[in-house]
This record gives sequence, C-alpha cells and structure tokens, in this order.
Amino acid sequence: MTSVAPKQEMTPATAALMARRVATIGPHSPLFYDTPLELVRGEGAWLTDAAGRRYLDGYNNVPHVGHANPVVAEAVSRQLRTINLHTRYLNHMVVDYSEALLETFEAGLDRLFLVNSGSEANELALRIARQHTGRSGILVSDFSYHGNTTSLAELTTGLAVHEEFGTHVRAVRIPDATGLDAQAEAALRDQALAEVDAAISSLQEAGHGLSASLFDLIFSTEGLLNVPAGYVEGLAQRVQAAGGLFIADEVQSGFGRLGSRMWGHQLYSITPDLVTLGKPMGNGHPVGAVVTTEALLDEFGGRNMYFNTFAGSPASCAAGLAVLGEMRDRALMDNALATGKFIADAMQQIAKNSPLIGAVRGQGLFFGYDIVRPGNAQEPDAAATKALIELMKDKGVLISRIGRDDNVLKMRPPMVIEHEQAQLLVDRLAEAVAEVTARQG
Repeated sequence: MTSVAPKQEMTPATAALMARRVATIGPHSPLFYDTPLELVRGEGAWLTDAAGRRYLDGYNNVPHVGHANPVVAEAVSRQLRTINLHTRYLNHMVVDYSEALLETFEAGLDRLFLVNSGSEANELALRIARQHTGRSGILVSDFSYHGNTTSLAELTTGLAVHEEFGTHVRAVRIPDATGLDAQAEAALRDQALAEVDAAISSLQEAGHGLSASLFDLIFSTEGLLNVPAGYVEGLAQRVQAAGGLFIADEVQSGFGRLGSRMWGHQLYSITPDLVTLGKPMGNGHPVGAVVTTEALLDEFGGRNMYFNTFAGSPASCAAGLAVLGEMRDRALMDNALATGKFIADAMQQIAKNSPLIGAVRGQGLFFGYDIVRPGNAQEPDAAATKALIELMKDKGVLISRIGRDDNVLKMRPPMVIEHEQAQLLVDRLAEAVAEVTARQG
C-alpha cells in the first residue's frame, strides 16, 4: 500500500478565496491538488502563487508559446486599440490568419471555419458530417473526451456526465501495443480493427449508419497509447469506406507539440476529412477552428448561414498569428523535438531504478509514465500516481495524470521550456519517484 503525505492546510487568505468561489461558481468546478494553488502570475514556463513561490509548469498546453507571452499580448492589445468586430465586415486579419494556418496543412485541407473553442469545433464538425452523410452514427474511443456540448456529452466515455450514452454512438477499445513483438502487435491490430468493423455494422443494422468518427490520434485521454502499426490507417479506411467522415481532434496533439510533425494525424498515412483545433491556438485567447476541404465547406455553407459573432475577430486572429509567428521565430518545433528527446532519455533512466514505473509514453513535449504496483507491471497504482503529483507540486513542478485507471503521469509543458528547466523537471521527477518508491510497503 502507498502511504500519502499529510494534506497541507489552506492559508486563511486561500480559504477565504475558496469560500467566495464556492459561493459564486459553486463547489463542483474541479480544482487540482489537495490544497489548491492560487496562481497570480506567469512568465514563459514559470508560474507564481499568491505567496510568491515559483512553480515550473510541466502541464499546461494552453499557454503554448509561454505564459504572458509579450508578443501575443502586444498583438492582441494593439488590435483591440485599433478595431475589433465580427466577420460580416471585410478585414484583412481573418484572411491573413486563415492563409497562414492553412499553409501548415497538407494539400486538400484548404478551407476552414473559425470558432471559439475545441468543444465548438467538434460540435461543428459533427454537424457538418451529419448533414453531408444524412446519417447520425458516430464512432469514438471507449475512454475519451472531446468537449462539453450536449452532443459531445452524449459520446463522452472518459469522464462523468449525466447524459445517457447516445444510442447512435459506438465506442471501441483503442489497442496498446506497448511491449509487444511484431507478431503480437499485428494480431492485436487485427483484433482491434475487427471490433471497429463490428461497431460500424452495429450502427448500420440499427438504422443510424455512420456519419463520422472522432478520435484524438495520439490517444492522450486514453493514456498516450502506442497503437499498433497500421491501426489508425485501417481505422480511417473503414470509416471512409462506410461513407463516414474521419475527424481528427488536434486539440491536444496539434501545433507542433510532437516535434516531428505539426499535426498529430500526420504521424500516419491518412487524410482526415475534418480537423478540429482549439486550446493552444490563441495562447489563452479563445480560438478554435475546423479545417476541411473546399467541397465540404461549400456544401455546408450553401445549406446554412453559418455565422459566429466572436470567431475570426481581428483580435482573435492577431492572437493566432502571433502564436504561429513565435513558433516560427523561436523554432519551437525543433525545441519540442530536442527537449522532448532529452526528457524521454532521462525518463528512461529514472524508470530503470524504480519498480513503480511501467511504460514510458509520449513523444515531443507530451510525455508520461505508467505508474504500477511494484512487482506487477499490469496493475495500475492510482494512489501512487496521485502521491507523485502532489509531491511534484511540493517540489515546485506542476504535472497531472490521465488514463482510464488514473495512473499515467501527464506532462506537456509550454513549448518554450528550456533545457535548464527540462533538467529541473527530470531532477524533481527522479526525486519524487525515489521518495514514493521508498514509501511502498
């Protein structure tokens, strides 16, 4: 059993703020940590709490190019001091940003709808798919989250929602080939694709047909799974052969975080019909998008007067352009590749010295560990995972966890993390793993 350090008490000031929060937004909005952090400032990969203590941010992907990035802040401020309105008037900013963003995609994905969040992007993508196919069936992972609208709640499998799971939705288990040899990996792929075939047939037999599939193609909520070679290609082929649209949710994996590719779907030999974007697009300013083909945009636009008051505003596009500019000017994809490799190598070394650690997962600047019971790499240890997260906070580094068993450490720092900060992260991680390992008894 894992022993857990005693819970820290809130300061009077934090307790008073907590009481005000409960009295306004209620007690149900989640907070990290046993003793919540009151954060008041950020800069780059650093955060500062109300007591003046600094923390290295090893978790947050919304501040993609760093907390309080001055280039993004100045671009938005300058635009707000100039003009900010909706897209029913001509303004070059929405065109400039759309052109710049679409240049990062492969041929054929050459049109977009701008929205305000990942949830809104996924909702719009599903609406486009339903109208295009005339069908309602949706295929998702059996442990996933894609947003908080009613339509998305009905297909949520990775967290608690009150809505009933949609009768028009089928969930499939995503295979994890970690540790398998080539033969076992191929067998697992074939078994998982047979489950996809059965799910599509079930939707067809029930009269729903297949309108779309919706997957995060690095399978982050599921625990950063290492899917078998050919699985994603087989998944996309089956969806599109059944007349459905293949939606790639890039809210977690996109914008160069993987280092080797700008977009997660580019890890595979596939062409999505729709790509949904959110979180890091505006570095904290609410920006999202659906990237698609000219044919799908024209079909949807010809049937619907689609208009979005805040999406595509000059200020939002200024934020988006500044993020792309910072990524280019600071070579942040190269940084994700190099710094991600340094962290991954260090994590492998830490793993060799602790029976707590199962698989090392992820790539680029999205990485994690399976935390397991010593002596049984197949038995998840959620309590030890939570203890590690709390201990890392005490050591001044913020991380979190994911996976169906809450036992995969989740680390995805801002893309501006520097080598010295990465060294601090792995040093503190090594200390925390050693301490929690020593507590085992």
